[in-house]
Amino acid sequence: MVYPTVHVVFRKICTATRIGADADPPPRIHDLRHTFAVRTLLNWYRTGADVEAKLPTLSTYLGHRDPRSTYWYLSATPELLMLAARRLELAKTAVPR
Repeated sequence: MVYPTVHVVFRKICTATRIGADADPPPRIHDLRHTFAVRTLLNWYRTGADVEAKLPTLSTYLGHRDPRSTYWYLSATPELLMLAARRLELAKTAVPR
């Protein structure tokens, strides 16, 4: 299935079920991808996973050619940004001076 077809079907489903009926802008198929990426990252941080090691896997799954494109998601929500910053601070204080 090509993207334009998926987009049309998604729009029809949203209209038929009134998902995002009052939203401006209305939901986009890309929002599902964004939600998946953010929730995956949140789960990794919450469970103490090595996010840096796992990020290339998420990047490949999302179809990014360069893992640096996936780093944007680290600041996608306030909670995710806070968790990433906290992890960075912990790593910084763990390094012997």
